[in-house]
Amino acid sequence: MARVYLDHNATSPLHPAARAAMIAAMDELGNPSSLHAEGRRARELVERARDEVARLVGGRREEIVFTSGGTEANNLGLRLGGRAIASAVEHPSVHAREQIPVDRQGRVDLDALAAAVRAGDVVSVQLANHEIGVTQDLAAVVAVARRAGARIHTDAVQAAGKLPVDVMALGVDALSLSAHKLGGPKGVGALWLRDGIDMEALLRGGHQERERRPGTENVVGIAGFGAACRAAEERPSSVLRDRFEAGARALGARVAAEDAPRVPTTSYVAFDGVAGELLMQALDLEGVAVSTGAACSSGSLEPSPVLRAIGFPEGIRVSVGAGNSAGEIDRVLAILPTLLERIRRA
Repeated sequence: MARVYLDHNATSPLHPAARAAMIAAMDELGNPSSLHAEGRRARELVERARDEVARLVGGRREEIVFTSGGTEANNLGLRLGGRAIASAVEHPSVHAREQIPVDRQGRVDLDALAAAVRAGDVVSVQLANHEIGVTQDLAAVVAVARRAGARIHTDAVQAAGKLPVDVMALGVDALSLSAHKLGGPKGVGALWLRDGIDMEALLRGGHQERERRPGTENVVGIAGFGAACRAAEERPSSVLRDRFEAGARALGARVAAEDAPRVPTTSYVAFDGVAGELLMQALDLEGVAVSTGAACSSGSLEPSPVLRAIGFPEGIRVSVGAGNSAGEIDRVLAILPTLLERIRRA
Protein backbone atom coordinates (compact mmCIF):
# COMPACT_ATOMS: atom_id res chain seq x y z
CA MET A 1 0.00 0.00 0.00
CA ALA A 2 1.29 3.47 -0.90
CA ARG A 3 2.69 5.60 1.89
CA VAL A 4 0.61 8.47 3.21
CA TYR A 5 2.55 11.71 3.49
CA LEU A 6 1.09 14.03 6.14
CA ASP A 7 4.14 16.18 6.86
CA HIS A 8 3.70 19.01 4.37
CA ASN A 9 4.82 21.61 6.92
CA ALA A 10 8.29 20.09 6.66
CA THR A 11 8.38 19.77 2.89
CA SER A 12 5.63 20.03 0.31
CA PRO A 13 6.08 17.67 -2.64
CA LEU A 14 7.87 19.33 -5.54
CA HIS A 15 5.27 20.94 -7.81
CA PRO A 16 5.43 19.72 -11.43
CA ALA A 17 5.84 23.29 -12.63
CA ALA A 18 8.82 23.77 -10.30
CA ARG A 19 10.38 20.52 -11.49
CA ALA A 20 10.00 21.54 -15.14
CA ALA A 21 11.50 24.97 -14.50
CA MET A 22 14.47 23.45 -12.69
CA ILE A 23 15.16 20.92 -15.44
CA ALA A 24 15.11 23.70 -18.03
CA ALA A 25 17.42 25.85 -15.90
CA MET A 26 19.99 23.05 -15.65
CA ASP A 27 20.84 23.60 -19.30
CA GLU A 28 21.90 27.19 -18.62
CA LEU A 29 25.63 27.20 -17.96
CA GLY A 30 26.17 30.90 -17.37
CA ASN A 31 26.86 32.70 -14.13
CA PRO A 32 24.07 35.28 -13.72
CA SER A 33 26.69 37.90 -12.87
CA SER A 34 28.51 37.39 -16.17
CA LEU A 35 27.91 39.76 -19.07
CA HIS A 36 28.12 37.27 -21.94
CA ALA A 37 25.07 35.69 -23.56
CA GLU A 38 25.10 32.66 -21.27
CA GLY A 39 25.25 34.89 -18.21
CA ARG A 40 22.42 37.06 -19.49
CA ARG A 41 20.19 34.01 -19.98
CA ALA A 42 20.89 32.85 -16.42
CA ARG A 43 20.19 36.36 -15.15
CA GLU A 44 16.86 36.35 -16.98
CA LEU A 45 15.83 33.19 -15.14
CA VAL A 46 16.73 34.72 -11.78
CA GLU A 47 14.91 37.96 -12.47
CA ARG A 48 11.82 36.20 -13.80
CA ALA A 49 11.66 34.23 -10.56
CA ARG A 50 12.21 37.42 -8.57
CA ASP A 51 9.11 38.86 -10.21
CA GLU A 52 7.08 35.77 -9.25
CA VAL A 53 8.20 35.81 -5.62
CA ALA A 54 7.44 39.53 -5.37
CA ARG A 55 4.00 38.97 -6.87
CA LEU A 56 3.21 36.24 -4.33
CA VAL A 57 3.67 38.66 -1.42
CA GLY A 58 2.51 41.88 -3.07
CA GLY A 59 5.95 43.47 -3.12
CA ARG A 60 8.31 44.83 -5.75
CA ARG A 61 11.05 42.87 -7.46
CA GLU A 62 13.75 45.21 -6.10
CA GLU A 63 12.70 44.24 -2.58
CA ILE A 64 13.39 40.50 -2.97
CA VAL A 65 16.66 39.06 -1.66
CA PHE A 66 17.27 35.41 -2.54
CA THR A 67 18.72 33.25 0.24
CA SER A 68 19.53 29.62 0.94
CA GLY A 69 16.19 29.15 2.70
CA GLY A 70 13.92 30.36 5.47
CA THR A 71 16.58 30.04 8.17
CA GLU A 72 18.95 32.42 6.43
CA ALA A 73 16.09 34.77 5.57
CA ASN A 74 15.07 34.87 9.24
CA ASN A 75 18.63 35.58 10.33
CA LEU A 76 18.83 38.44 7.84
CA GLY A 77 15.47 39.77 8.97
CA LEU A 78 16.76 40.20 12.50
CA ARG A 79 19.55 42.50 11.30
CA LEU A 80 17.31 45.52 10.69
CA GLY A 81 18.22 47.26 13.92
CA GLY A 82 19.54 46.69 17.42
CA ARG A 83 18.02 44.41 20.02
CA ALA A 84 15.84 41.58 18.69
CA ILE A 85 12.54 40.79 20.39
CA ALA A 86 10.50 37.75 19.34
CA SER A 87 7.53 35.73 20.48
CA ALA A 88 8.11 32.59 22.54
CA VAL A 89 6.81 30.38 19.72
CA GLU A 90 9.11 31.41 16.88
CA HIS A 91 11.02 29.00 14.64
CA PRO A 92 14.43 27.99 16.06
CA SER A 93 16.15 30.19 13.45
CA VAL A 94 14.75 33.33 15.12
CA HIS A 95 17.14 34.06 17.99
CA ALA A 96 16.16 36.98 20.21
CA ARG A 97 17.51 38.44 23.44
CA GLU A 98 14.00 38.80 24.78
CA GLN A 99 11.03 36.53 24.21
CA ILE A 100 7.46 37.69 24.57
CA PRO A 101 5.03 35.21 26.16
CA VAL A 102 1.95 33.90 24.40
CA ASP A 103 -1.47 32.78 25.63
CA ARG A 104 -2.66 29.17 25.74
CA GLN A 105 -3.60 29.39 22.06
CA GLY A 106 -0.11 30.54 21.09
CA ARG A 107 -0.96 34.18 20.35
CA VAL A 108 1.35 37.00 21.43
CA ASP A 109 0.67 38.86 24.67
CA LEU A 110 0.39 42.39 23.28
CA ASP A 111 0.65 44.04 26.71
CA ALA A 112 3.92 42.22 27.37
CA LEU A 113 5.20 43.26 23.97
CA ALA A 114 4.28 46.89 24.60
CA ALA A 115 6.12 46.82 27.93
CA ALA A 116 9.26 45.30 26.40
CA VAL A 117 9.74 47.05 23.04
CA ARG A 118 11.56 50.31 22.59
CA ALA A 119 12.93 52.49 19.80
CA GLY A 120 15.57 50.83 17.62
CA ASP A 121 14.46 47.26 18.40
CA VAL A 122 13.57 44.64 15.81
CA VAL A 123 10.35 42.80 16.62
CA SER A 124 9.98 39.38 14.96
CA VAL A 125 6.60 37.66 15.11
CA GLN A 126 5.70 34.86 12.73
CA LEU A 127 2.61 35.00 10.57
CA ALA A 128 1.79 31.30 11.08
CA ASN A 129 3.30 28.84 13.52
CA HIS A 130 5.36 25.93 12.23
CA GLU A 131 4.04 23.38 14.75
CA ILE A 132 0.48 24.25 15.74
CA GLY A 133 -0.54 26.38 12.75
CA VAL A 134 -1.87 29.32 14.77
CA THR A 135 -1.81 32.69 13.03
CA GLN A 136 -0.91 35.91 14.81
CA ASP A 137 -2.77 39.23 14.92
CA LEU A 138 0.08 40.82 13.03
CA ALA A 139 -1.73 44.12 12.54
CA ALA A 140 -1.88 44.55 16.32
CA VAL A 141 1.78 43.54 16.68
CA VAL A 142 2.81 46.06 14.02
CA ALA A 143 0.82 48.80 15.73
CA VAL A 144 2.57 48.17 19.06
CA ALA A 145 6.01 48.07 17.44
CA ARG A 146 5.42 51.21 15.39
CA ARG A 147 4.32 53.19 18.44
CA ALA A 148 7.61 52.29 20.10
CA GLY A 149 9.72 53.16 17.04
CA ALA A 150 10.75 49.57 16.32
CA ARG A 151 11.03 47.71 13.03
CA ILE A 152 9.08 44.55 12.30
CA HIS A 153 10.08 41.27 10.69
CA THR A 154 7.72 38.36 10.15
CA ASP A 155 8.45 34.75 9.34
CA ALA A 156 5.85 33.88 6.68
CA VAL A 157 7.41 30.55 5.76
CA GLN A 158 4.41 28.54 6.97
CA ALA A 159 1.83 31.05 5.74
CA ALA A 160 2.81 31.59 2.10
CA GLY A 161 0.80 29.36 -0.19
CA LYS A 162 -1.72 28.66 2.57
CA LEU A 163 -2.95 32.18 3.35
CA PRO A 164 -3.03 35.40 1.33
CA VAL A 165 0.19 37.30 2.07
CA ASP A 166 0.39 41.00 1.25
CA VAL A 167 3.36 42.88 2.64
CA MET A 168 1.70 46.26 2.11
CA ALA A 169 -1.38 45.24 4.06
CA LEU A 170 0.71 43.62 6.81
CA GLY A 171 2.80 46.76 7.26
CA VAL A 172 6.01 44.90 8.13
CA ASP A 173 9.56 45.86 7.17
CA ALA A 174 10.82 42.39 6.26
CA LEU A 175 9.27 39.00 5.55
CA SER A 176 10.82 35.54 5.17
CA LEU A 177 9.91 32.80 2.69
CA SER A 178 11.12 29.28 1.93
CA ALA A 179 10.60 27.56 -1.41
CA HIS A 180 10.18 23.99 -0.17
CA LYS A 181 7.19 24.89 1.98
CA LEU A 182 5.08 25.73 -1.07
CA GLY A 183 6.12 23.16 -3.66
CA GLY A 184 9.54 24.52 -4.59
CA PRO A 185 12.97 22.94 -4.06
CA LYS A 186 14.92 22.71 -0.83
CA GLY A 187 17.82 25.06 -0.25
CA VAL A 188 16.37 28.32 -1.55
CA GLY A 189 14.29 31.06 0.06
CA ALA A 190 13.88 34.80 0.07
CA LEU A 191 13.66 37.83 2.27
CA TRP A 192 11.32 40.61 1.23
CA LEU A 193 12.91 43.83 2.48
CA ARG A 194 10.96 47.08 2.31
CA ASP A 195 12.57 49.57 -0.04
CA GLY A 196 14.66 52.11 1.87
CA ILE A 197 15.37 49.81 4.84
CA ASP A 198 19.03 49.19 5.62
CA MET A 199 20.23 45.72 6.53
CA GLU A 200 23.65 44.46 7.53
CA ALA A 201 24.63 41.49 5.36
CA LEU A 202 25.63 38.22 6.99
CA LEU A 203 28.28 37.48 4.36
CA ARG A 204 30.98 39.41 2.53
CA GLY A 205 32.62 38.91 -0.83
CA GLY A 206 30.38 39.88 -3.72
CA HIS A 207 27.88 42.34 -5.14
CA GLN A 208 25.05 39.85 -5.72
CA GLU A 209 21.56 40.66 -4.45
CA ARG A 210 22.59 44.32 -4.12
CA GLU A 211 25.27 43.24 -1.63
CA ARG A 212 22.62 42.04 0.78
CA ARG A 213 23.46 38.38 0.12
CA PRO A 214 26.75 37.95 -1.78
CA GLY A 215 27.57 34.71 -3.56
CA THR A 216 26.64 33.15 -6.89
CA GLU A 217 22.89 32.67 -7.10
CA ASN A 218 21.39 29.19 -7.10
CA VAL A 219 19.87 29.58 -10.56
CA VAL A 220 18.23 26.15 -10.71
CA GLY A 221 16.70 26.45 -7.25
CA ILE A 222 15.57 30.03 -7.82
CA ALA A 223 13.89 29.05 -11.11
CA GLY A 224 11.97 26.32 -9.27
CA PHE A 225 11.06 28.75 -6.50
CA GLY A 226 9.56 31.19 -8.99
CA ALA A 227 7.52 28.47 -10.66
CA ALA A 228 6.22 27.28 -7.28
CA CYS A 229 5.13 30.82 -6.46
CA ARG A 230 3.19 31.00 -9.72
CA ALA A 231 1.44 27.76 -8.82
CA ALA A 232 0.65 28.84 -5.24
CA GLU A 233 -2.21 31.16 -6.09
CA GLU A 234 -4.83 28.48 -5.39
CA ARG A 235 -5.34 28.37 -1.60
CA PRO A 236 -6.02 25.09 0.24
CA SER A 237 -9.17 24.49 2.24
CA SER A 238 -9.50 23.12 5.76
CA VAL A 239 -11.65 20.13 4.76
CA LEU A 240 -8.99 17.47 5.29
CA ARG A 241 -7.62 19.05 8.46
CA ASP A 242 -11.12 19.26 9.94
CA ARG A 243 -11.83 15.66 8.95
CA PHE A 244 -8.71 14.47 10.74
CA GLU A 245 -9.41 16.53 13.86
CA ALA A 246 -13.00 15.30 14.11
CA GLY A 247 -11.83 11.70 13.96
CA ALA A 248 -8.97 12.30 16.38
CA ARG A 249 -11.26 13.98 18.91
CA ALA A 250 -13.55 10.96 18.74
CA LEU A 251 -10.53 8.93 19.86
CA GLY A 252 -9.90 11.26 22.79
CA ALA A 253 -7.36 13.63 21.26
CA ARG A 254 -6.72 17.19 22.39
CA VAL A 255 -6.14 19.70 19.61
CA ALA A 256 -3.63 22.51 20.12
CA ALA A 257 -4.87 26.07 19.53
CA GLU A 258 -8.22 24.76 18.40
CA ASP A 259 -10.02 28.00 19.31
CA ALA A 260 -7.53 30.30 17.57
CA PRO A 261 -7.29 31.21 13.89
CA ARG A 262 -4.99 28.74 12.15
CA VAL A 263 -3.73 27.88 8.69
CA PRO A 264 -6.16 25.44 7.05
CA THR A 265 -3.64 22.62 6.69
CA THR A 266 -2.05 22.07 10.11
CA SER A 267 -3.21 20.14 13.15
CA TYR A 268 -1.32 19.27 16.32
CA VAL A 269 -2.97 16.59 18.48
CA ALA A 270 -2.03 14.77 21.68
CA PHE A 271 -3.48 11.62 23.24
CA ASP A 272 -3.36 10.97 26.98
CA GLY A 273 -0.80 8.34 27.92
CA VAL A 274 0.80 8.30 24.47
CA ALA A 275 4.21 9.84 23.75
CA GLY A 276 4.19 11.72 20.49
CA GLU A 277 7.49 10.26 19.32
CA LEU A 278 6.28 6.70 19.87
CA LEU A 279 3.09 7.40 17.95
CA MET A 280 5.04 9.00 15.11
CA GLN A 281 7.28 5.92 14.90
CA ALA A 282 4.32 3.55 15.01
CA LEU A 283 2.60 5.44 12.20
CA ASP A 284 5.81 5.44 10.18
CA LEU A 285 5.95 1.64 10.40
CA GLU A 286 2.38 1.59 9.10
CA GLY A 287 3.34 3.71 6.10
CA VAL A 288 2.19 7.09 7.40
CA ALA A 289 4.56 10.07 7.63
CA VAL A 290 3.79 12.62 10.37
CA SER A 291 6.07 14.58 12.69
CA THR A 292 6.26 15.67 16.32
CA GLY A 293 7.16 19.26 15.41
CA ALA A 294 9.69 21.35 13.55
CA ALA A 295 12.15 19.39 11.41
CA CYS A 296 14.86 21.87 12.42
CA SER A 297 14.47 20.75 16.04
CA SER A 298 14.49 17.00 15.36
CA GLY A 299 17.04 15.13 17.43
CA SER A 300 16.82 17.59 20.31
CA LEU A 301 16.27 16.11 23.75
CA GLU A 302 14.51 19.26 24.92
CA PRO A 303 10.71 19.59 24.75
CA SER A 304 9.39 21.80 21.97
CA PRO A 305 9.60 25.49 22.96
CA VAL A 306 6.24 26.00 21.27
CA LEU A 307 4.54 23.33 23.35
CA ARG A 308 6.19 24.59 26.53
CA ALA A 309 5.00 28.12 25.80
CA ILE A 310 1.35 27.07 25.48
CA GLY A 311 1.42 24.31 28.10
CA PHE A 312 0.47 21.54 25.67
CA PRO A 313 1.72 17.94 25.84
CA GLU A 314 3.85 16.33 23.15
CA GLY A 315 1.83 14.82 20.35
CA ILE A 316 1.98 14.62 16.58
CA ARG A 317 1.69 17.24 13.88
CA VAL A 318 -0.39 16.40 10.83
CA SER A 319 -0.04 18.80 7.91
CA VAL A 320 -1.90 18.13 4.69
CA GLY A 321 -1.38 19.48 1.22
CA ALA A 322 -1.76 18.88 -2.48
CA GLY A 323 -2.17 15.21 -3.27
CA ASN A 324 -3.74 14.19 0.03
CA SER A 325 -7.23 12.71 0.02
CA ALA A 326 -10.11 12.00 2.37
CA GLY A 327 -9.35 8.30 1.91
CA GLU A 328 -5.85 8.80 3.31
CA ILE A 329 -7.21 10.64 6.34
CA ASP A 330 -9.71 7.83 6.94
CA ARG A 331 -6.95 5.23 6.63
CA VAL A 332 -4.94 6.97 9.35
CA LEU A 333 -7.96 7.30 11.62
CA ALA A 334 -8.74 3.61 11.12
CA ILE A 335 -5.32 2.42 12.33
CA LEU A 336 -4.97 4.90 15.19
CA PRO A 337 -7.04 2.98 17.80
CA THR A 338 -4.85 -0.11 17.51
CA LEU A 339 -1.64 1.94 17.70
CA LEU A 340 -2.85 3.95 20.69
CA GLU A 341 -3.81 0.79 22.59
CA ARG A 342 -0.48 -0.86 21.77
CA ILE A 343 1.56 2.11 23.00
CA ARG A 344 -0.46 2.46 26.19
CA ARG A 345 0.01 -1.22 27.01
CA ALA A 346 3.76 -1.18 26.40
